[in-house]
Amino acid sequence: MPQRRPVLAAALIVRDEARCIARCLDSVAPWVDRMVVLDTGSTDDTPAIARSAGAEVHHMTWPDSFAVARNQALALADADFNLVLDADEWLNSGGEHLRAWCASPPRLGRVCIHSDAEGASTTRNWITRVLPRGARYQGRVHEQVASDLPRARIDLHLGHDGYLGAQITGKHGRNHALLLGDLSERPNDPYLLYQLGKDADMRADRADACTHYALALAVTPADANWRHELVVCAIQALSRAGHLQDALDFADAELGNWAQSPDFFFVLGDVLLEQAIADPRQAIDQWLPLASSAWERCLAIGERPALEGSVAGRGSHLAAHNLGVVRAQLAVLG
Repeated sequence: MPQRRPVLAAALIVRDEARCIARCLDSVAPWVDRMVVLDTGSTDDTPAIARSAGAEVHHMTWPDSFAVARNQALALADADFNLVLDADEWLNSGGEHLRAWCASPPRLGRVCIHSDAEGASTTRNWITRVLPRGARYQGRVHEQVASDLPRARIDLHLGHDGYLGAQITGKHGRNHALLLGDLSERPNDPYLLYQLGKDADMRADRADACTHYALALAVTPADANWRHELVVCAIQALSRAGHLQDALDFADAELGNWAQSPDFFFVLGDVLLEQAIADPRQAIDQWLPLASSAWERCLAIGERPALEGSVAGRGSHLAAHNLGVVRAQLAVLG
């Protein structure tokens, strides 16, 4: 008797996503058996657009918890495997790998999300989004999959534009309150502290960002998949807050851990450039040559898209641009 093919569903929670819901559903429809959309209170045409795109649409009052809403969407999907998406994402490539993944023993799949941000930069994060039946989320916001199943990367790539323009504005206050709620229950959770640092960064609260990144670094395991991005963010936060020497001291302490990270050397070059501006007497002889060396190191390493939180271009054109500007400046001053 032939074995039943596993059912694969796309599971989404949405609210007021008329701008982008069709793009998301159209991109994933060829690769899944069903699409399940859980609407949490839209006042626009999101539900109607989702139905027109072929999705089953259900409704739920917003429970003040992304995990609760996602778990309800997973229950409604009732599928053997689920591809969890947000409406402001779309499947760029790799859909053809999903069926082979579902034919393997149950495990959790990390996909690469390419998030566009202001300034034409794109950050790459590997996030658990392919879930077998029974896997569930925990956490009010920046929710995580709570499962002992092994996690592995699947060559599936999603685009994401939720950090651009007006899309990000409404998230600041909501996410901050939800993070604080989770932190009150898990006060030393390293991932929550890290996300509070990123939240402070988005709100341009430099002091709060430095505080929470420091707290996160004190308790984050060395093998945590987000530690690379945490270190890079912490260096940037110290620099933006004007703590240039602290940023340099911290980078020096972490140097041995990130010898193959263009992101690490890219932000180190930025700090050294800021130091040159702050200390012009030593700029030509010390700080600018050191900044150049950091960006040269980026180019020597090249792009490392497998690093969590890597920014496209830091191992190529972004570093080359910075290096060219500083070399031109040194030629004029020299």
